[in-house]
Amino acid sequence: MKRFCKMMMTLGAAALVGACSEKKAEEPFRYTVDSFADLKVMRYQVPGWDSLSLKQKEYAYHLAEAAKYGRDILWDQNCRDNLRVRHAVENILENYKGDRKSADFEAFTVYAKRLFFSNGIHHHYAEDKFFPACPQPYFAELLKAVGIDDDDLMDVIYNPERYPQRRSTETSGDIVKLSAVNFYDGVTRDEVERYYAGIMDPKDNCPISYGLNTKVVKGADGVVRELPWKVGGIYSPALEKICDELLKAREVAENDIQARALGLLVDYYRTGDLRKWDEFNIEWVKDTLGTVDFINGFVEDYNDPLGRKGAWEGYVNIKDFDASRRTETLSANAQWFEDHSPVDPRFKKATVKGVSAKVINAVCLAGDSYPSTPIGINLPNADWIRKDHGSKSVTIANITHTYDYSAQEFPKSVLSEFAWDEAEVARSKQWGTVADEIHTDLHECLGHGSGQLLPGVSTTAMGEYASALEEARADLFGLYYTADPKMVELGIMPDPEAYKAEYDSYIRNGLMVQFNRVELGRPNTEAHMQNRKLVAEWCFEKGAADNVIEKKVRDGKTYFVVNDYGKLRALFAELLAEIQRIKSEGDYAAGKNLIETYAIHIDPVLHKEVKERYDALGLKPYGGFINPEIRPVEKDGKVVDYEVVYSDDYLGQMLEYGRKYGTL
Repeated sequence: MKRFCKMMMTLGAAALVGACSEKKAEEPFRYTVDSFADLKVMRYQVPGWDSLSLKQKEYAYHLAEAAKYGRDILWDQNCRDNLRVRHAVENILENYKGDRKSADFEAFTVYAKRLFFSNGIHHHYAEDKFFPACPQPYFAELLKAVGIDDDDLMDVIYNPERYPQRRSTETSGDIVKLSAVNFYDGVTRDEVERYYAGIMDPKDNCPISYGLNTKVVKGADGVVRELPWKVGGIYSPALEKICDELLKAREVAENDIQARALGLLVDYYRTGDLRKWDEFNIEWVKDTLGTVDFINGFVEDYNDPLGRKGAWEGYVNIKDFDASRRTETLSANAQWFEDHSPVDPRFKKATVKGVSAKVINAVCLAGDSYPSTPIGINLPNADWIRKDHGSKSVTIANITHTYDYSAQEFPKSVLSEFAWDEAEVARSKQWGTVADEIHTDLHECLGHGSGQLLPGVSTTAMGEYASALEEARADLFGLYYTADPKMVELGIMPDPEAYKAEYDSYIRNGLMVQFNRVELGRPNTEAHMQNRKLVAEWCFEKGAADNVIEKKVRDGKTYFVVNDYGKLRALFAELLAEIQRIKSEGDYAAGKNLIETYAIHIDPVLHKEVKERYDALGLKPYGGFINPEIRPVEKDGKVVDYEVVYSDDYLGQMLEYGRKYGTL
């Protein structure tokens, strides 16, 4: 629940100096490697790799292998038939001997690429099912050509009534039964909620994350029970491979804390005991000195309609020491920000503990972070661990840099189309990069870790609205403080006026631009997009009397212009205080009202306009990445180095991962 995803990066070249210093200037590096449907695929570089010791490289290598072995888990979690579809598509791509240059085969190939990008048959962001552009009889012939005759598989792929949404957003139906996710079997929402109400202890001061690593099923006997994701249980073949690599990593860990954390993580996978997961997270948070770090586990609950089940995710990274100075300054002043937050004092932490913040460079993306990845992460998710032991916050430099370099490979920009005037454009070009990065830092480093629940309030009190509300809370914290004079005093914000570029961008995106990602006639369903729409639209409505944000039309085109930045900041503060109250008190009804009033429904006329204007730019609204390959270098039968090799073959990597890391 603590991920930060922005729809578009507009970083300036100044922010990138030194980002890829290991690459010689005379060797051009192409960042965009593929483009199809509404997607583009990029590759990222790993600055700092050559500065690692052999032991650190070996540590990162085994962590990356462990991350990639979890790939099949996420596919199965997203929908029970995803792996059937993927295996069939892989078979065709690798073995079909017919005409591969026909329009129908090209359409099939686009479907295959979309399938790999989304880790299944549902759009990775919008969560609606997508379909091949080639005719169903043609697809069936492709299957028969490689020895597959499966009418039911064709129904899975082409029937719009079967698995229509990965995570249902229907407010009038049973969101458990209506969701395609493979977290539940044979149970209703009411049955699941009654089950957890029966096993949770509201008086527990250290509540475990009930249901994070299980599937809830109802057997023939009518009894509702959990089946654990563990070695010897569901996903055992994958978890056994993961554990093997984690144990190898433990042997070359940088310090004792890392080694202990890895041992606890393996114990957790072997037992399925969520207390072990908590012990791992507490130990993992302590490691603030290591250069190499990782995420590995059932982590984020965005995909679960009830906000309990963790999607499998892996991430390996190395610290960018120079860039981390800014986040370390924020971390060192965390208590000041908490004390001066515009929320009710009852909801503030008296003592902020262990906010560890840094800038990192990704080495390997996996599971829920591959190919599409956040640009910032804050973990662990358990509020009591964050309160008592602290958290880690990261912003991911080489990913944001890659977005910018890739954007420079295209001739047109969103800014020139949707900004009101040259002053707004100039402000963005001058300050947009730094203001955007600082907002990300505030969101991740401090926003998610701020505030506290009142005694007795469950961490799951917000139910299906939890993710969007939490992202809105962290965004608002960042927006409020981006404009604070303290940021200039600390030497983080370079100019007192620079924050205005982020305010412009946030309102422009939240009220308008981001809807290029949503199909016409569809609601706004993704948590981060709901968050941005909620914040921007609430402020637009509440500030209407003072014309804080003005809707303007010129030559038939709509624009949203901030007229009063001070009053907009005051509105951010007011909404932050309310959402913190909602979370701290567990006010489900108020949270639901905010989301359903401001976050979901898109004006169809404006939606159509945005789509037409964006499409005319020839850009792709979504981006994702392929990983560099880490290869052991041997000499005389001994590994003497690990080199990073940059591939530009998107389909090739997807097929290779299927062959090498397929476990289910």
